[in-house]
Amino acid sequence: MKYLIIFLVPIFLFTGCAIKEYEKYDNISKASLEKVNFYDIENFYNDDFDFALKTFQKACKKSKRFSLFEDVCEESLKAKNGRDFFISNFQPYKLIDKNGKDEGIITGYYEPLLNGSLTKDEKYKYPIYKTPKDMVMVDLSSIYPELKKYRLRGKLEGNKVVPYDSRAVLDKKDNQNLEPICYVDDKFELFLLHIQGSGKVKLTNGDIINVGYANQNGRRYTSVGKYMLKKGYLKPNNASIQGMKAFFDKNPDKVDDILNHNESYVFFRKANQGATGALGVELTAKRNLAVDRNYIPLGMPVFLSTSNPITKEQINKLMVAADTGGAIKGEIRADFFWGYGDKAFKYAGKMKEKGTLYILIPKDQLMD
Repeated sequence: MKYLIIFLVPIFLFTGCAIKEYEKYDNISKASLEKVNFYDIENFYNDDFDFALKTFQKACKKSKRFSLFEDVCEESLKAKNGRDFFISNFQPYKLIDKNGKDEGIITGYYEPLLNGSLTKDEKYKYPIYKTPKDMVMVDLSSIYPELKKYRLRGKLEGNKVVPYDSRAVLDKKDNQNLEPICYVDDKFELFLLHIQGSGKVKLTNGDIINVGYANQNGRRYTSVGKYMLKKGYLKPNNASIQGMKAFFDKNPDKVDDILNHNESYVFFRKANQGATGALGVELTAKRNLAVDRNYIPLGMPVFLSTSNPITKEQINKLMVAADTGGAIKGEIRADFFWGYGDKAFKYAGKMKEKGTLYILIPKDQLMD
């Protein structure tokens, strides 16, 4: 026993102080949470809190229906000072992944502008489809509550529900169940619209229409970028949207084969506003994130620490989770909304940066 004590004491001395305790609030986030103070968050106090407050108030138009934000959304309407509001009403927690790490990947997205026409011709021949008339959704949550987050999408064949058509099949179809909103002139730009989930189409008469996410075919999302890297079509130093576009411009015969690797297909609706996230509010450039709802609820204020993909300058902003995405999965994973236009496209296409996320949980939800 004497020798055992001598052996254990140094271990305690050198490692005991390094052990961190994490908290769990499974009803809010499935991630491990490290409680911090606002002054522990680098550059937190340098942000524009009044603008952050306006973004949060906009989200409250929809998020106030969630019990998590009901009271704090009411408080936001009375707030005169953004900094005081967030510090008084929220407790920050740093997200920690299953490996105990506090850094994850932050990508970017934007609202694309496509050129289109209401009628199909040789130039405008790629349709933006509405939700198919023959697609059915199966909701089993009333029988199996554990499946409440899942919706099965398919179609009827006889008396059976079968998976809905893949991207490859839908691209070749032209039947009564598929109604186009309009037609566009670039297949890769249309694919990017599917990835982004919403966008604008400039018609031949000069009008601009907004299109937003309506539904999806139920097929699993698969990264085309990773597939192109694996096949050697892209190199790591040009694995970006811009790199993909350059490859397709030089190799138009490979477009279908590569894009069909991702069987997921998105359907749209005409919208009366610009890019709208899963929360249901119009997105604010550089203030909204797409997240994994298992770890960050929609409507949640999130302080992001990452870097600009081109200038490498630090980005430290208090943002609001207002969207989701098929590729946005994981505890420390987010998609930064850059806005609309060519400049937003430039940043979003190149963004794949390391980042740290802090969620701000309303204090009234932490009371015993």
